[in-house]
Amino acid sequence: MGRDAIAGRLKRLAMEPPIRLLVRSVLKRLPAQASTRALWDISDRPGYLLGLLHAARRAARDGIGAIAAIEFGVAGGHFLVALEREAQAVERELGVAIHVYGFDNGAAGLPAFIGDHRDHPDKWRPGDFPMDEDLLRSRLGPRTTLVIGDVAETVARFFDDAEVPPVGFIAFDLDLYSSTRQALRILALPGRRTLDHVPLYFDDVEHSISHRFAGELLAIDEFNEFYDDMKIDRWRGVAGDRPFPEASYLRKMYMAHDLRAIAARALDRGPLERRLVSAPAGGAVQSGR
Repeated sequence: MGRDAIAGRLKRLAMEPPIRLLVRSVLKRLPAQASTRALWDISDRPGYLLGLLHAARRAARDGIGAIAAIEFGVAGGHFLVALEREAQAVERELGVAIHVYGFDNGAAGLPAFIGDHRDHPDKWRPGDFPMDEDLLRSRLGPRTTLVIGDVAETVARFFDDAEVPPVGFIAFDLDLYSSTRQALRILALPGRRTLDHVPLYFDDVEHSISHRFAGELLAIDEFNEFYDDMKIDRWRGVAGDRPFPEASYLRKMYMAHDLRAIAARALDRGPLERRLVSAPAGGAVQSGR
């Protein structure tokens, strides 16, 4: 048995319960790389780390040197600080520069509601989650930019800055249907700059009160109905080959697909092949790559 086969078996063994719990406990005490922590859910915000890592890998494959990572709905800023920290770790590992942007309404908290069930007035109220902007700015480093104001206005101006790199990852935590609907426009603006496939995290799709007729889920459905060139779907296969595929945050991971950009792709490589793999004596012949 070759070295790669042995390593593969050991990896699969490490992912088996209850061994996986022991392995993660050990890894938490070690200076693990971002890719290892992303696999083992070792992060204050594992969905952010997973989205960043996937985006940076795609950017590196396509020769893109820098990407933007965005959080919509910053509030106190704990998770924006986590996004900044994980961006630094992913950048260090993969060599793709990551610029972080945090959009929020600032000290005013949640804005006025739309006036019906769609903004979940059964869970939120205007003014919830105000930001202490001065305190948050004191905790952020130079890679992070706060974008304060009405999201409908700040999103519309975002790509006016030619220095903004292609968007690679977005986290949505605006709570409201009305605000999320406006924020999603960043994926469809004329002149937008994004990767062909953009990982997304939606924080408010798994509450007991969540349904497709309000909140983020309604905003996603309406986006898909209105825009032809960009579509949002669940991140298919995201839970595969992971030690903790049942982790709840994985159900909050989505992907935006730029259909026009994908249609324009032409892969510059030779044909893929399948080959027969020799079987042990007396065994069946198996196909492989």
